[in-house]
Amino acid sequence: MKKIFGLLFILPFFATAQENYEIQVYGSQTQQPGSTIFELHSNFTFNGEKEIIKGVRPSYHALHETVEITHGISQNFELGFYLFTNYTAKYGYSIVGTHIRPRVMAPSSWRWPVGVSLSAEVGYQRPQYAGETWSLELRPIVDKQWNNFYLSFNPTFGVAIASADNNHVPVFEPNVKASYNAFRNFSLGVEYYGQMGAINAFETLAAQNHAVFLAADMLNNPAWELNAGAGFGLTPATDGFIFKVLVGRRIFWKRK
Repeated sequence: MKKIFGLLFILPFFATAQENYEIQVYGSQTQQPGSTIFELHSNFTFNGEKEIIKGVRPSYHALHETVEITHGISQNFELGFYLFTNYTAKYGYSIVGTHIRPRVMAPSSWRWPVGVSLSAEVGYQRPQYAGETWSLELRPIVDKQWNNFYLSFNPTFGVAIASADNNHVPVFEPNVKASYNAFRNFSLGVEYYGQMGAINAFETLAAQNHAVFLAADMLNNPAWELNAGAGFGLTPATDGFIFKVLVGRRIFWKRK
C-alpha cells in the first residue's frame, strides 16, 4: 500500500491554472467518514483582465462563486463535487461548469513526519470562461503543524484534456500556505498561488501568474469553516486585486 501511494504521489511530476473559482491551499486531512462539508467559495476581482483573450471572457469586476460538497467515504478517502458560477454586469450570471475530486490520504499508522494526501480533480468548464474545456488537476499535498505554526505545500499540475490550442503538456501551479495561530480561535497567514507554464518550457516571468493573499482562518470549530483574504497580483499577467471568502458548514450524519 505504501508503495502504491508513493507512486501516486510522484506521478504528477511526470504527468491548468487554478482559476479564480476556487482560491484555496489544501491541507492533507481528508473529510471524516460519515460527514459532509458544504462550502461556498466567493471572490470578487476588483482589478483584473479587461479584454477577451482567445475567446475567454475577462475577469475584471467578475464575481466567482463555487459550491463545493465533500463527503468522507472512509478514514483516508473523500469525494468532492464542484459547481462553478460567474457573474459580470456585461454578461450576466452563468453556470460555468462542474468538477469531481477524489482524494486519498496517507494513513496516520504509517507515522510519516508530515501529512500527505493526493487529489485528482477532473471536469468541464465552458469555453467562454476557460481555455481548457476539459481538464485534469493532480494535486499532491504536504503539510505540517508545529505548535502554533502551520505550513502546507501543494505542487499542483494541471493537464488540459480538451483545449482551444490542443496543448496537453502539464502546467506547473504551485500553492503554499503559511499561518500562525495568533489568537485562540483565529490564525493569520500568507497564501501563495502561482502558474509558471508548461513543465517543458516555463513562461517568461511577466507572463507567469504569481499572487499573494493575506488571509485569516477560523479555528477550533468542528461545525463551521471560515477563510477570508485579500490577494495581490505580482506580475502583469496576474489579476491585480481580489478579495475572497470561503464559508463551510460541516454535518456529521453519524454520531457516536
